[in-house]
Parts: sequence; C-alpha cells; structure tokens
Amino acid sequence: MKLLKIKILFKIFIKFLISFIILTGSSKSEFDIKAPRVILQDYLSGKVLFEKNADHSIYPASMTKIMTAIIAFDLLKNNELSLNDKFIISENAWRLSKSGYSSMFIMVGDEVSVENLLRGIIVVSGNDACVALAEGIAGSEEEFAVLMTDKAKEIGMTNTNFSNSSGINDPNNYSTVRDIMIMSNYLIKNYPDYYEYFDEKEFTWDRTGGDPITQGNRNPLLYKSIGADGIKTGYLAVEKYSLASSIFKNNRRLIAVGSGFKTKNSRSRESSKLLIWGLTRFDTIVIAKKSQNIEKLNVWLGKNKFVNVAANEDIYITIPKTNKRYVKAVVEYQGPIIAPIDKNQKIALLKIYFKDDLHSEYNLYSTEQIKKVNIITRIFRSLNYLVWGDV
Repeated sequence: MKLLKIKILFKIFIKFLISFIILTGSSKSEFDIKAPRVILQDYLSGKVLFEKNADHSIYPASMTKIMTAIIAFDLLKNNELSLNDKFIISENAWRLSKSGYSSMFIMVGDEVSVENLLRGIIVVSGNDACVALAEGIAGSEEEFAVLMTDKAKEIGMTNTNFSNSSGINDPNNYSTVRDIMIMSNYLIKNYPDYYEYFDEKEFTWDRTGGDPITQGNRNPLLYKSIGADGIKTGYLAVEKYSLASSIFKNNRRLIAVGSGFKTKNSRSRESSKLLIWGLTRFDTIVIAKKSQNIEKLNVWLGKNKFVNVAANEDIYITIPKTNKRYVKAVVEYQGPIIAPIDKNQKIALLKIYFKDDLHSEYNLYSTEQIKKVNIITRIFRSLNYLVWGDV
C-alpha cells in the first residue's frame, strides 16, 4: 500500500514537471512586445510580421506630425509651395511655445521659412511650428486638419481622423497603429528625399531676441547602431509613450509602430527589440523586378515564335529564414498564345508557392508587340502543325 502511494505521488510529480516544462518552454518561445498596440511590417513586400491590437483606436500624439509634413510635401511636389516661402508667426502659434509643449520657440511676428518650420516639426517636434505651417498653408489649423483627414482617407487610413496639426490631446484626433504604419509607408515611398529630415539628429533655430537654440531629435533609436533612420515619437498622458520607427539594414526596410509604452525606456527598448527580431527572424526575397523579362512563352501564328513576359511591379515575399528552400515560382498560361499580341497585354500568371501551398499570384504582361503572320504563312504553319505538331 505504501509502495503504491509512492508510485502515484511520483506519477503526479512527473506530470507536474512535464506540464511545467511545456508551459515555461512555450512562454519563452513566444515572441511578444510590452506594449498594448503594436505592428511590424516589411516595407518591400508589405508583409505584416507581427501585430497586436493593430486596429484598436489610439491617440496618435506627435505621430500626427507625420501627416502634417506629408501635406507640405505634397504641395512642394506640385510646386504650390517652396522651401524658401516664409510664413508670419501668429499669436496662436506662439502660444504653443510655452513650457509644457515641445516647441521650436518661434516668436509672434517672426517670418520663418517652410524648411525651418518642417525641421522644427520633424526634428524637435515643435507644436508651435505645426500651427504656423498649418495656418500658412490653409489659413487656419481647422482647415488644415480637414486636408489631413482627406489625405488619410486617400492613402487608405480607414480608422483615422485628424482635428489638429500637432497631435495635442483631442478626442477627435485618433488613429490606429496600422493606419500610422500606412502613413509612414506612404511617406517613405513617395518622399525619400524629404524623409531624410527624419534622420537629422539635431536642429538649431536662430530665434529672435535670444541665442540660437539647438535641440536634439526625440527619436531614441537614431542614437542606437541598428540602422534606424526615422520616424516620429509621441506622448500623451492618456496614451503614454508611442513611436513610429523604421530601420534600413542589409537592403531591407522595416516599419514598426507601437503605442501605450509605459516609459520612455520601454518605448526605446521594446521598439528596438521588435525591429531587430524582424531583421533576424525573416528574409525578404526578390521574386521579380518591374519590367524585367521573366519567361518566354510560345506564340501561335505570330511573326515571333516567343513573347517575353514581365510583372508591372516589383515582387517580393518575406518568409522565415529557415523556410527559404520551400519557395517556388511558377509561370502559368494557356498556350501557345494566339497572335496578335499587344504590348502590356495580360497573358500569364506568376504563382508563388510556399510548401506547395499557394502564397500569392501576380499578373504577367507582354513586354513587346507580336504581329500576326500573313495568310500564306498561317496556312503553311497550320499544315506543319497538323503534320508535325510544331507550332
């Protein structure tokens, strides 16, 4: 009886030990970030590598300023605005130079260039510079916020509304980390030259009535050796600390957005951790480059026997590094393709398989025009096909 009791207790202990090992082992293997709302994307492929509550509403705080800059960049691109244009600073803008707000420290009546205002917004997160730029472009910050929201909808930010240019606390100024990621992606893709402002580590403003003020960039990742080159921090008491960040390393770019970090240190630490995890865990593979010939396809009754096909976009996929050998690309078409064939005519599919499962597919287009042969040649080739089976 005593021996049986010992055996039962031993079995219970072993079961408990196995359960403990399984539980602790699984918790160590599961990757997580200490923030309530997070997303990580590979820029080239568009693949989301990690997300947590990515569509929950947030107060974007100073990440709002990314859109403020985008509105100005759009106008600069269309030659409706110049970096050398100057705006007169209003009292309304100056009020946000007071303590308690991040500021460029502009003064009422100053004439400040668009470029200085942009650097004051992007590098030192000046709320006063935001209002000055908004008023200079749209006449009022309220009208400028309408432009911001319209632009958000245009680029696919479906859960965002902007009510001010700086991100100061307002229930009507809201977004999601997914939408902030979309906005960051748009900025980097469309304005690579202006994006370099986000990598500047300091900005000196030669203010009126005082010594020049030099302030550092508030993005903590710029001071780490991980390849970070942007983009924007944020803080509100109701939201805690936030950060939209990007790194470019080993010919890869990752974009991360997190909101609700409890401290500045955790914002820096966890954002770095997320970006490094994305770099080390995944690889991005180039499947095809835009307009580069991928394959030659058979043509029937054409002046050329083959036609080249290409994608009309760069094609990348991002997968775990250990699984690269399982990727396969296949060109599918119904052929031979009957001439005539127009240039840029959709004639095939490029299918990407991962472990024999269809991962994605893309249209392929002819890169040349193929004309039909004359009637005599058509008859000859048709007879040749009937006899020899040769197209």
